[in-house]
Amino acid sequence: MPDTEMGKTRRILTLISGHACRDRQFQFTSLAHLLDAEFLRECYHSLNRNKAVGIDKVSWEDYGQNLDGNLTRLVTRLKRKTYTPLPARRVYIPKSATQKRPLGISALENKIVERGLTTILGSIYEEDFLDCSYGFRPGRNCHQALKQVHDLIHGQPVNHLVEADIKGFFDNVSHERLLSFLRGRIGDSSLLFLIEKFLTAGYVDEGLLVRSDSGTPQGSILSPMLANIFLHHVLDTWFETTVKRHVRGFCALVRYADDFICVVRYVDDARRIERALHNRFGKYGLELHPTKTRNFSFGRFERHNAATQTRRANTFDFLGITHYCAVSRKGNFKVGRKTSRKKFAVKCKAMNAWLKAVRNQVATKCWWKTLAAKLRGHFQYYGVSENYASLVRYYHATLRMVKKWLNRRSQKRKMNWERFADYLRHYPLPKPRIVHSFYTSHEW
Repeated sequence: MPDTEMGKTRRILTLISGHACRDRQFQFTSLAHLLDAEFLRECYHSLNRNKAVGIDKVSWEDYGQNLDGNLTRLVTRLKRKTYTPLPARRVYIPKSATQKRPLGISALENKIVERGLTTILGSIYEEDFLDCSYGFRPGRNCHQALKQVHDLIHGQPVNHLVEADIKGFFDNVSHERLLSFLRGRIGDSSLLFLIEKFLTAGYVDEGLLVRSDSGTPQGSILSPMLANIFLHHVLDTWFETTVKRHVRGFCALVRYADDFICVVRYVDDARRIERALHNRFGKYGLELHPTKTRNFSFGRFERHNAATQTRRANTFDFLGITHYCAVSRKGNFKVGRKTSRKKFAVKCKAMNAWLKAVRNQVATKCWWKTLAAKLRGHFQYYGVSENYASLVRYYHATLRMVKKWLNRRSQKRKMNWERFADYLRHYPLPKPRIVHSFYTSHEW
């Protein structure tokens, strides 16, 4: 693609970001024209070419065989407003040992347009989003959210937490409310019309077409951006401008997508915030889970208070990590962390199923690299400060499973622990390690 054309698109997006930053009330009225062939070509090349195909059964390679012609026809349909997104192909992935999470796999052409829409929306809303939001934003990730929780509990007078769970958030977002929020910044009717088409495209589940009258298409490229915009208005801005003005002491919010917690100083503030959250989400057609939403004591005095009240100290789960109150080597309070029991069980079950399926399909040397990559991925995510013991547990659990399934390969000679250890010396696997440290030197 010509550098001048791509540079033009990027310059326009940079100008949009600058204007959005300077004027928080400005409404953009001309955006849909940015979805031209050159911009969509970049969107196509940014896609993961190994992702599963949608109901169109068109792969990244298939679409690219006549990329110029396909993009020309796509742009023509977009300009004439005759483009209609295909419904997603619904699949189910494990959520826990007993539950599955629905996921929509978009058609290839849908993904291209979704990427373009997400980029355009991001150029505007990244200037609006607050620092408390970490999910699906450039330069931000879940480990930064976890570190922020660590820093707030350690560095601020935090004695209580409010933990909330939105019931079926992605399936219950009001289209009408979401589009109303978008109109605050976007006055381009063509772009809004296109976004509305994606919201109502629906999905195909076991051959049946299900149309959507609420919710964002979970699993799509566009969905996280729309979710962030919705929660920016419903939660983040409200917490910053309203909640903080009506509490006695310190409070703060940390949100990653639809997962969030509030850290609070005083118990009465925590109770009021919990009640206010129920009312706030109810106003927008959402419901907080009655048993998974709670306020509880947590912080530097929690261990002492729990012992005085003859109860166990409170813990909480956030982004797959269980947080608990612990003591450092110097005898000071610190936040302990371990992989949540639910996530640990799911990961072990998934590893066992993969080893069982792959052991006889190809030679061991062929899948050994994949096994190493899976371990590295696990340590990359869960390798946070204080979680080393959980990493070691997972590592040893994986080794036991590997040995078990190696010994169940037809009539091959059995491998005892001595031979298996020798095999590992020749073909080592990644060892547990802390990848993300949340401490500064003086905290040790």
